Amino acid sequence: MADRPRGVLPIPERRHVGATTYDAKDPETSFPPIVSLRPPAGAPVRAAHPAGRRGIRRVESVRGSVSTPTAEQLAAGALRFTRFHTTALCPPTRAALLTGRDHHSVNMVEITEIATSAPAYSSVRPVDCAPLPETLRLNGYSTAPFGKCHEVPVWETSPLGPFDRRPGRGFEHFCGFIGGETTSD
Repeated sequence: MADRPRGVLPIPERRHVGATTYDAKDPETSFPPIVSLRPPAGAPVRAAHPAGRRGIRRVESVRGSVSTPTAEQLAAGALRFTRFHTTALCPPTRAALLTGRDHHSVNMVEITEIATSAPAYSSVRPVDCAPLPETLRLNGYSTAPFGKCHEVPVWETSPLGPFDRRPGRGFEHFCGFIGGETTSD
């Protein structure tokens, strides 16, 4: 797996070069084995991402007063980013945290319910602003958010979809609520 370049995502597929035979008994039939994509050697096994704004302040691992031994165990072997600036609202803060970009550049200046077609106000993340979960998924990690997801454009929240922005590009599984009128705190 070490020969898989990870500088370009998604990682280009390996193409078969040579004659394609369809007889398994033919001695000339040889194809490379199917290799699943896994994280690189030495990569962390887990990552925790706080999604709440009030509840996370109470957790011991971020200097809160509530004892959370499991969260402490996860945080002990994780990277800690301590200079993240929030916005006044949850959706722009989540969008900035998930992409590592300013909330204006990912079109999430306000909550999704009052989105307009004005620049930066559409609540539709540009395709060229890949969120961290998508980068992780393309490198073989499993990704899942838990809790409230208030960054889906409101016209895409029906049971009919579309589902490509739920709960944000890159996540494979989701356990929580889509919308602002819920709480996971």
